[in-house]
Amino acid sequence: MIRINTNCTDFYELRGLMGKLIFEKETYVIIGLCMQVHKGLGAGFLESVYHEALEREFSKKGIPFKSKQKIQVYYNDEPLDKYFVADFICYDKIIVELKVAAFLHKNFEAQTINYVKSTNHPLGLLVNFGQSSLVWKRFINT
Repeated sequence: MIRINTNCTDFYELRGLMGKLIFEKETYVIIGLCMQVHKGLGAGFLESVYHEALEREFSKKGIPFKSKQKIQVYYNDEPLDKYFVADFICYDKIIVELKVAAFLHKNFEAQTINYVKSTNHPLGLLVNFGQSSLVWKRFINT
């Protein structure tokens, strides 16, 4: 089962609504750096521009990450021949999927949910740089 936490301006408000967040500190750092990149660049660039900027920010802050990592997909606990490429895997446990779109379409959510479920990672973050304000969602693999 996947639970979705939508973006919230105040992590403490969200914690009050949902209880303790998994990987709260890590998520806070990742989203904070995404906000910093969005503030610096604004909306309208290609995804690759935001990706490179985030790589630099993650490196500067000492965030452990893998970029453009090929991830094996499993079905019934058996590996498939197909794989997907995660934009980032941070802290070896959080999939970060970047988008640049006018809004977060349900297909983007489904993609991120499938990545989280099929790889058995505990958390996925879907981040959209395409709007005037950064928009993000958390997907928890329960």
